[in-house]
Amino acid sequence: MILVVSHPGDEHARAVLAALERRRVRARLLDLAHFPRSLGVTLPYGDGAGGPTLTPRRGPPIQLEAVEAVWWRRPRPFELSEAIRDLDRFAFAWRESREAFAGLWLSLRCRWVNHPARDRDASHKAWQLVLARRLGLSVPRTCITSDPAAARAFLAGLGRGGAVMKTLQASPGEWQPTRMVDARVRRRLGLVRRAPVIFQEYIPGVDVRVTVVGRRLFCASIDSRHTRSPEDFRLALDESRVEPISLPTPLRRRLLALVRGLDLRYAAVDFRLSENNEWIFLEVNPAGQWLFVEERTGLPITDAVAQLLATGR
Repeated sequence: MILVVSHPGDEHARAVLAALERRRVRARLLDLAHFPRSLGVTLPYGDGAGGPTLTPRRGPPIQLEAVEAVWWRRPRPFELSEAIRDLDRFAFAWRESREAFAGLWLSLRCRWVNHPARDRDASHKAWQLVLARRLGLSVPRTCITSDPAAARAFLAGLGRGGAVMKTLQASPGEWQPTRMVDARVRRRLGLVRRAPVIFQEYIPGVDVRVTVVGRRLFCASIDSRHTRSPEDFRLALDESRVEPISLPTPLRRRLLALVRGLDLRYAAVDFRLSENNEWIFLEVNPAGQWLFVEERTGLPITDAVAQLLATGR
């Protein structure tokens, strides 16, 4: 059985579940937000104790020893009991829940796409940039800092080329787009002492999304240069031109080495193809979206994900 850790509102999970059903592969959707209100966990140990089991309020129990692969897609956080009103008790209950499941995930003997620990580590942008440079990928000049003086010095060193700012990480409710550093941002640079910010030189050009599924690479250009948001295509996807594009062979090898170095089986990797035709690495999203690429280009990414889950190939 394939276990898909996501939630019913995730269109990517629905697409892959449908693809697995077409292959007649048994799969279940697991929404961690149901724990502990309508989802139980039992982890027995010792001779004759049986195997780890999840017991949803609706549907049959999930015998985890029968799980051949887990797709760690977009897990939602636990929704603990509203009866726990004391903050310390709430924190205790959350830690105990996290520890039980963390131990469970580590003990499962199955294919992971991707393992939650690898997903977490690979999401760190600072680590992505270091590893990308080690492997010979070009990266934009970047400064991650909580020092206003360092931020001002970095921006001054870029000259007139311009810069963007990003968040290091964000939950869906805290998501922020990539933004140009304008005069208003420069006046407020003193605020970075409250939390680090990524400042990065702005590279004019075309975005490229490479979806890595196992060792298969699906590459699409996303031209948002003439839209309302050339610095972040996600805000103007309906205005952008999305087309398949070939990946140079040396870049392909380095990209596969990057994904392997991050210990991922699936990744959405973003590049900027500059006006000088230079491929500039931007970042890796271990659970990045692909349906907008598939719908606009016909690249069979959903089937590739389903095949990887079902066969490991």
